[in-house]
Formats: sequence, structure tokens, C-alpha cells
Amino acid sequence: MGELTLHDAETPARNPGERRTWRKAQRLRQLEDDLRARPLSSRELADLYGVPIRSIQRDLQALREMGKGIEERGGKYFIPSRRDPLNAVEALTVHAAVRLLYHHAPAHNPHYIRALYKIAGNLPEATRRLLDDSVVINTHRQRDDLALEVIARAWEERRVIRFDYKRPNGGLERGNELCVYFVEVSRANLAPYVIGLERRHRAAVRTFKLSRIQSPVTLRESYTIPESFNPRAYLSDAWGVIGGSAPVTVRVRFAPEAAYRVLEGGYPNASDPLIYPDGSAELEIRAGTDHTGLPRELIPWILSWGPRAEVLEPESVRQHWLAELRATLRRYDPDFREDAGVLRVRGA
Repeated sequence: MGELTLHDAETPARNPGERRTWRKAQRLRQLEDDLRARPLSSRELADLYGVPIRSIQRDLQALREMGKGIEERGGKYFIPSRRDPLNAVEALTVHAAVRLLYHHAPAHNPHYIRALYKIAGNLPEATRRLLDDSVVINTHRQRDDLALEVIARAWEERRVIRFDYKRPNGGLERGNELCVYFVEVSRANLAPYVIGLERRHRAAVRTFKLSRIQSPVTLRESYTIPESFNPRAYLSDAWGVIGGSAPVTVRVRFAPEAAYRVLEGGYPNASDPLIYPDGSAELEIRAGTDHTGLPRELIPWILSWGPRAEVLEPESVRQHWLAELRATLRRYDPDFREDAGVLRVRGA
């Protein structure tokens, strides 16, 4: 079972001369894309590509000789856009999408940021300039940079990946082998996750957070995503990214002082709120569960309401919620007594 390295995947040429030519062609193509996305100075380009300014100047000249229409204004180079202009609402929608992408960009990966700029290139110049000023490219590579690139390539080429995974409890699960089915951004924390068939440990469809993936490599084995896998169906009961075939419906009652926020709505897989005469509100929320049968993504959200939310049912989720509250009191309240009972939500 051979491993496919990142270098093998990116550089098909074998002898040094061919590799240099191929890499320059790739750099020129990327440079053209970057200049179509936004104006950049020689220094900014040199920092972005990690090369001397003289190399950038040679590349700019090469693009000019290729007839790419490079223009210069205020010390910055760009290739004018030929896109159809957006109306005001379309521009605002693109702006919101770009900001959302930026906030969950893994370690500000350069490829990720470039894609962001390409999307922003559709915006009117004044709006695009403000977005440019709000985005910072961090050229220091983080661990999940590599995970993002390996997973993206494996998904595109349908190649199996192998990696170690850091569990939330700190333990390390070694040698996972994954057939990537889908990549999703959690609505709960805006972090990217990969979903696929983990064939070595559990032989089941699982979800992994990119920032916890360590030492990822691409194997030479290929796979096919089964027609039975439908990402919309799989994630239909997910509060964030945990979907699957065993969702649970959780009934939660909110105190009167929190009810107005509940009435604003926007919660996934939630029923219409039931309003009580005292002003409290009740929701039924359907959420996916993990292998323990608990809706792990939903519970922190409920706990974030503090004493203004009470889990009514199912009993297993209620007991877990109570255990979390008791553990908090034991740790931080020296006067807490186990036999004192549990206060109910005000107004319940």
C-alpha cells in the first residue's frame, strides 16, 4: 500500500529542468489569478510567493509578453476584471460570504485566502478595497494547512488518506484510513470538518475536525463515493456537523427573560416555540448523536443559556445536562451540596 507524497502529486515532471519549467508555469498561472483578484505591489507578491522582488519583476514581464494586460496604479499591479457588475444586494451577499470564509479559514491558508480574493473580485472596487484591508495573510504555516491541502486533493482525486487524530480528551487515535465523502463547515463553530468512511477502526462514516488531524498522507488506493451517500440527508439532523441515522429530539424550556431570543428563531431543526402564560417558551430540537447516543453539539449550546434553559427530555440528555451543571458547581461553588436538589428554570 504505497503513499503518494505532496511533491509527487503536484509535480509530474521528473528531471530537474522539466520541474523548473513546470513550477514556473504554475507560478505564472497563479500570479495571473492573483492579479485578476486584486492589486498587489512587488513587495506583497514577493512575500506571498516567498521569492525575491527581482523574481517577481521577471514574472510580471513574462506575463506582459504573454499579452495578459497587466496595469500599474499607485505602485500596485493588477489585471482589469471583465466581470459583469453586481447589484447592491448581490454585492452585500458576496461581502457576507467572504467575511464568513475569512473567519473560518484554517490557519489563514494561502490557497484558501486566494480563493477568498477571487470571490471578492466580483465586488465593486470601493467595497473590494475595504475587504482587502480587512484580510491579513499569515504566511506562517500551521498544522491544519497540510491537512486542508491533503484532504482537498484526496477528495478531488478520490484517494484514501491516512492520518492520526487527536481526540477531544487528548488521546491520539493512530492510523485512521479515510475515504473522503464530504467537507462541511460547522454552523456551530465555523470550523471545517471532513466526513467519510473510516475503514480501519470502526468501518463507519465518521466526522473529523481538520485542526485535530495530524501527519496526513495520501495513499495510492482510490475509492468511489457510494450513491447511497447523500450529504444533505446525512446532515439534515446535524446541529453542527454530526449527522447520521440516530437523531434525538430534545425538549428545552426557556425562562421568560430568554424567551425573546428564542422567538427570533433561526435555530436548525427546531419546532415552532410554544409560549406559556408566564412568558417562558419551549422548543423541540432534533439533533444528531455521537456513538454514545448524546447530541454532543447541542449540549454546549443549551449550557450556554445558564439557568435560563432547562432540558425536559429525553431523560438521558437531561441527566447529562444536570451532571454538567453539578460538576460546574462542585468545582467553583464551595457551598454546593449534592443533596440540595437542582433548581428548576425560573417560571417553569
